[in-house]
Amino acid sequence: MTWTDVLDVLGLVFLLLGALLCLAAAIGLLRFPDLLTRMHAGTKPQILGLLLVLVGVGLRSRSGLDVGMLLLIGVFQLLTIPAGSHMVGRAGFRTGQVAPTDIHPGRRDEPA
Repeated sequence: MTWTDVLDVLGLVFLLLGALLCLAAAIGLLRFPDLLTRMHAGTKPQILGLLLVLVGVGLRSRSGLDVGMLLLIGVFQLLTIPAGSHMVGRAGFRTGQVAPTDIHPGRRDEPA
């Protein structure tokens, strides 16, 4: 077994793990009851799944230009997904989709 074969197998493992996380995020978006839990399902596993897919594709392609492009895609996704999720949550709060009782702003300050 050569290093090329090892990298191909690792790339396949990363692709499968990323696809499973993206599938879990999609199921969470369909199954969770309210906006806040759907936002969580749409951001946390989705970004990790996407990054795993990008790593898998990078391991499979091994081209410098392709890996650079995949890094740019990953950085832009890391920057835009949390901002988009914040905007969706804010819009949901302003339109009444999120009950004020669901939000606990001072909970971090309370002792455990």
